[in-house]
Amino acid sequence: MTAIAAVVIFVGAYVLIATERIHRTAAALGGAGLLLLIHATDGGAAFFSEHSGIDWNVIFLLLGMMIIVGVLKRTGVFEYVAIWAAKRARGRPFRLMVMLVVITALASALLDNVTTVLLIAPVTFLVCDRLSLPVAPFLIAEVLASNIGGTATLVGDPPNIIIASRAGLSFNDFLVHLAPLVVVLLVVFIGMCRWLFRSAFTYDERLAAEIMTLNEREAIQDRRLLWQSLAVLAVVIVAFVLHPVLHYEPAVVALLGAGLLVAATRVTVEDALEDVEWATLVFFMGLFVMVGALVETGVIGTVSQAATSATEGRLGLTTMGLLWGSAGLSAIVDNIPYVATMSPIVADLVKAGGPQADVLWWALALGADLGGNATAVGASANVVVLGIAARNGRPISFWEFTKYGLVVTVVTVALAVPYLWFRYLA
Repeated sequence: MTAIAAVVIFVGAYVLIATERIHRTAAALGGAGLLLLIHATDGGAAFFSEHSGIDWNVIFLLLGMMIIVGVLKRTGVFEYVAIWAAKRARGRPFRLMVMLVVITALASALLDNVTTVLLIAPVTFLVCDRLSLPVAPFLIAEVLASNIGGTATLVGDPPNIIIASRAGLSFNDFLVHLAPLVVVLLVVFIGMCRWLFRSAFTYDERLAAEIMTLNEREAIQDRRLLWQSLAVLAVVIVAFVLHPVLHYEPAVVALLGAGLLVAATRVTVEDALEDVEWATLVFFMGLFVMVGALVETGVIGTVSQAATSATEGRLGLTTMGLLWGSAGLSAIVDNIPYVATMSPIVADLVKAGGPQADVLWWALALGADLGGNATAVGASANVVVLGIAARNGRPISFWEFTKYGLVVTVVTVALAVPYLWFRYLA
């Protein structure tokens, strides 16, 4: 009975988020409160459980990187990059989108995709304002690219870290098995951008000519703070990449970097915290509690096991069911708690299926990472970008994001089918 009530409350909160009847943070907090009220989860599970509680690693990673980005913003470096990118694209909107998409995808493979969109979003606002372009298509394209690019490596997408931990996979394992497909997906996605966002590519020759006369160096307002910020950011990035060696969680690295930056510069604590997206952080907390309640009541486990048992132990069918099932579920619930719930089931399937069954890990990673593009709440990066857009007075609705994300998800997951089949199953 509790499980049924939990599903009803979750669906109700999700409908409110999707229809934007009330603010998404209020909907997530209300849903979380009701689930705690009916004992679908409790304080211990919601706040302290690694598998069904708030993922504090995600929350503090976001907080640390938001502080670093806020300090960087004061140096004028984002204006510099915006002018540089616009000049290299010669004011042509599609060239500019391709440039930003490629930069985002590559950076997301080295950093996590949330950090990447935090860095690239301010640049996007500035360059779109300079060229009088609608910012929403560019932000949506970037976040979709970040989820695709982040699929390639262990550190690129948070679900990959969970999978690597459970399966004993290395950074190089992800590069060898997933990076070749991601390169193909990125090329296809760039081609799709030309069609999906064609209405945004309005070229203004006058504004383009004005951009070409600007000197990007003049945008830098505080060179000393810039070098201090870039030094800290470089150390943070290196620590992210060396995670398999250093064994410091990305959240710890981000918080240490933020603390060092505030302590070592003249930026006040109030200024450093000014640009933190508090509403986004609280929304994540509510969402984690709601999904955790579905884990605690056994709803997600039951759905996953039912889908798995339906394949009757056939590896090919199991792989494809896991790929599409993961994509579908990751579109509805955040892919981090989904993968945390599903990974023990996949571990049992791999153990029973023998060496060839390792393909199931790649099916889970591809389904969860690419499926996260389908809706506005499917992946952490999506939620962060929508929060930034709303804070800057350019809100992107749930459905505006989803109408593009769903198409990209179906195409990219469909392309993963022949890749998995011919490389591992044929």
